Amino acid sequence: MVDVKRAGEHALPTETRIWPLKRFTEIHKRSVEDPERFWAEEARKLDWYKTWDRVLEWDPPYARWFVGGKLNASYQCVDRHVKTWRRSKVAIYWEGENGETRVLSYSTLFYEVNRFASVLLRLGVRQGDRVALYLPMIPELPIFMLACARIGAVHTVIFSGFSAKALCDRVDDTQARVVITADGGYRRGKVIPLKHIADEAADICPSIEKIIVVKRSGEPVSMKEGRDLWLPDLLAEAESYVKPEPLEATHPLYVLYTSGTTGKPKGIVHNTGGYMVFNHSAYEWVFDIKEESIYWCTADVGWVTGHSQIVYAPLSHGAAMVIYEGALDYPQIDRWWEIVERYGVSIFYTSPTAIRMFMRHGEGWPLRHDLSSLELLGSVGEPINPEAWMWYYKYIGGERCPIVDTWWQTETGGVMISPTPGIEPIPLKPGSATFPLPGVDAAIVDTDGREVRTGETGLLIIRNPWPGMLADVYGDPQRYRESYWSRFPGAYYTGDLALRDQDGYFWLLGRADEVLKIAGHRIGTAEVEDAAVSHPAVSEAAAAGRPDPVKGDGIVLFVTLREGAQRSPELKRDICRHVRDTIGPIATPDEVHFIDLLPKTRSGKIMRRVLKAIAAGQSPGDLTTIEDEASIDEVKRAFASIR
Repeated sequence: MVDVKRAGEHALPTETRIWPLKRFTEIHKRSVEDPERFWAEEARKLDWYKTWDRVLEWDPPYARWFVGGKLNASYQCVDRHVKTWRRSKVAIYWEGENGETRVLSYSTLFYEVNRFASVLLRLGVRQGDRVALYLPMIPELPIFMLACARIGAVHTVIFSGFSAKALCDRVDDTQARVVITADGGYRRGKVIPLKHIADEAADICPSIEKIIVVKRSGEPVSMKEGRDLWLPDLLAEAESYVKPEPLEATHPLYVLYTSGTTGKPKGIVHNTGGYMVFNHSAYEWVFDIKEESIYWCTADVGWVTGHSQIVYAPLSHGAAMVIYEGALDYPQIDRWWEIVERYGVSIFYTSPTAIRMFMRHGEGWPLRHDLSSLELLGSVGEPINPEAWMWYYKYIGGERCPIVDTWWQTETGGVMISPTPGIEPIPLKPGSATFPLPGVDAAIVDTDGREVRTGETGLLIIRNPWPGMLADVYGDPQRYRESYWSRFPGAYYTGDLALRDQDGYFWLLGRADEVLKIAGHRIGTAEVEDAAVSHPAVSEAAAAGRPDPVKGDGIVLFVTLREGAQRSPELKRDICRHVRDTIGPIATPDEVHFIDLLPKTRSGKIMRRVLKAIAAGQSPGDLTTIEDEASIDEVKRAFASIR
C-alpha cells in the first residue's frame, strides 16, 4: 500500500506505482469496448422467461436494456432458491430495536411473499399499479416489495421518518391507491406513530383508497371502516401461491424519491431487467459473496442502498443477511457490535458518518466484542476520510479485513466505483474508491467537458449507458433531461467532484454544489471537513459558507470532538492552524464551533444545505428526514453567537 498525504491534500500518493491488475483490467477493457456482448453474458446469470431481442436501445438520454426479454425480480430472489438446497437456508436474521428477533428461511420467505402478493391481488392491485410502502425496518417491508414485483405492481418505498406532508407528496406524485404501513415502529426506545401519520396523509391525499396495517408495536390505532385493513385479517384468506408475472425487462420495478436534502425530491424510476442484471453482477464483484457469508448492510430500506444492497442484490444471490430495526447506538453505543458478534456477520457495510460517530466514542466499545467473524468491510453514502478508514480497518476489521469504499447514487441504481475483491484484489488506498466497475465508463472533466489532468479536481461523468441507470424521473421527463443529461450531452452528469491520482485511482470529493467561493478561489466543503477530521481531537466536522462582503464566503466550521477532548479557545485555534497547514491559508476557518450534534438525516448524511441556509439567515426548509431536531437549535445558537 502506498503512503498517502493528509486528507486535505486529496490523499494523493507520494509515489507513482502501477499494479498489474491483469484480470480486472482485461474485464473492464472488454466491458467498455463491447458493452452489449459483456452485459448479455452477465444477464444470462439470471433466469429469464424469454431472452431479449436486443441488449440495448440507446436513444440519448434514454436507454432500454434487454428489449423483448421477460423476467420477474421476485422469482430471481425467492423462487429459484426454493428449487435448490437453499430452501432451508436462512434468508433474513431480523432483530428489532426492542430485542425481538425473527429468522426467515428462503422457503418461509417464498411462502410469505406469495401470501402478500395474494393480498394485493384481492384488493385489486394489478400490473403497473403503484403501491406505497411506509414501514419500519421489519421483514414485512422487503416481503411487500417482492410481492409487488411478483405481480408487476410498482412499489415506492417511503422512508418511515417522513412526515404526513412528505408522505402525501410522494403518494400523490405516483397516484398510489394503496398504502401499507404499521401501527408503529421503534426508534430510540420510542414508538413512531406511523399509522397516525398515514391517517394525516390520507386526509390530504385523495388518491389513497386503502391502508393496510401491519401489527408491530401493539399501540392502539384508529381504523377507518372501508379504508383501513389489518394485514393479519387479509392473510387469513390469502392463497399460498401466486404465479410470478413474466414482465418485460423494461417494465418499471420501483419509483424511489431522492432524499430531499438537495431540494425537491425526484421520483427515480428503475426498470426490472437492467437493474436486476447490474446489481446481481456488481454485488458479486464488490462483496465477493459466498454461500457461507453472513451479510449486514446497516442502511434503511427506504433509501436506494436498502433497495439494492438489502433486498434485490443479496436475495438474488441467495445470501443470508441481517436486518436491524432501530438506532445504531440504542440502548448503548455497542449495539451494532453485539449484533455482529451474535450472528457471526462476515460482511459489514455501513456509512462513514456512522464510523466517525463510533470513533468519537473511542475504540473501547468495539473491543468489548468478538468481531473475528468479519472478513470484509464496506463504506457507502459519502466519501470516507483516511482517518475514519484507518480506524475502521484497525478497530472493526482487526487490520485483516479489506474495505470496499463504494461510490454510487439513487440514480445509478447500484455500485459504480469500488474495489472488486470478487474479481481481483485491488491494493487499497485509505479514502479512495479505487476504480470504476466493469461496464462503467467514468471520466473527470472540466466545465467544458474536457478531461482534466492527473491530480486535478473536476466533475465526474459517466460516458455511456449502463444497465442499472435510472430509466426516467417519474412523470417529469424534462427534469430527467435537464438534471442529468443537459450539461454534458450524451453523458450522465453525477453532480460530484472527483480527481484521479497518478495510479488512476478515483477520489470522490463531495457534491459539486457544495463549493465555497473564497476570494476568487473555489474550495469544496468536503476538503475542509476532511482536513479538520484529520486533527486528532476531531470526530466529525461540517463546513458552511457565511456571506462575507470582501471574500465572498467565509468558512464556518462545526466540530464534534472525540471522547476525552476538552473544549477550549486554544483547541479552536489549533484546529484552524491545522486546516490552514493542511490545505493552505485560503481555507482557514473564520469560526470554529463545538457542538454535540450535527444535523443529519436518519440515514446518517450531514444535512449541509441546512447549515448553508442557517448561515445565510434563511429557513432550513424541509426537515422531515432529520434525525434529531435538537441539532438545528444548536446550530442556530452557534450562528447567533457570531452575528
